[in-house]
Amino acid sequence: MSEVFEIIPQAESVAVYSDGVKSEFAAGSPEFAEILKAWAKMTVGAHQMPAFGVSIDKLTREEMKTGKWVEFYFSSEQHSNGLPFNGLLLAVRAEYRGVNLVRNWENSYQGRCIYVDLGGGDMSPLAEALEIVLNK
Repeated sequence: MSEVFEIIPQAESVAVYSDGVKSEFAAGSPEFAEILKAWAKMTVGAHQMPAFGVSIDKLTREEMKTGKWVEFYFSSEQHSNGLPFNGLLLAVRAEYRGVNLVRNWENSYQGRCIYVDLGGGDMSPLAEALEIVLNK
């Protein structure tokens, strides 16, 4: 069983949504590296837990129109906790102490999510990285 900590660094690209406007960065780009570095910093001491959250595609897409979101894309099907996905989407709020990873499977944000407890930390490293990336 793979944990998301092993999977995220294998992403082929990452999308950043800022109030519904999408910017995509390929693996190897400075922006991708900045986001991945922030993810690693944010998840020091974190642990993956069983998720109780369930995503409904239509509602998730509506929520993505406001705030900051990040989605990691993968070139092949991935699995964590027996759940398949091609992408992992997360809302970025600096004060959040956990991450609800919404699975994108076959172009739909439908079904059980994957939860990461940030082990006493918060999402501020990722929120700060997004400000850097979006203001370049």
